[in-house]
Amino acid sequence: MFHKIKSINILPDYYLTVHFSEGVTKEYDIKVLFERIPAFKRLQKHPELFKEARVDVGGYGVVWDDETDISCDELFANGVRIETPFDGLIAFSDATEIWGLNESTLRKAIAYGKLINGVDVCKYGKQWVISSEAMRREYGEPKR
Repeated sequence: MFHKIKSINILPDYYLTVHFSEGVTKEYDIKVLFERIPAFKRLQKHPELFKEARVDVGGYGVVWDDETDISCDELFANGVRIETPFDGLIAFSDATEIWGLNESTLRKAIAYGKLINGVDVCKYGKQWVISSEAMRREYGEPKR
């Protein structure tokens, strides 16, 4: 299962904070890869390269250059979960992709009272977010 990456933060001492589309944040220590994978040894030798980390197109990994990247699954499986005030909040667009629904399904669920505004969902500017708990309650486990 792919755990799509929304964004990353580059931290000191070769750590990344990775924010996943399903509302989970993990911290990953890149140093553990220095000895196991030669391409990552380059990051140790060139700390400025580490600071150029970016999310790969599609959110399926983190890349530095053509030789060095890491998959979203590795980051999710071996990263350490950290608590944030935004844990469990998912953008409608991400929720519909993860659960295989149409965004109009969620909008209708709000209109019919199946999802409660301010409890299950909330609108921030133009963006709706929903709790992963509400998605699981109403639509079961994710499809992807």
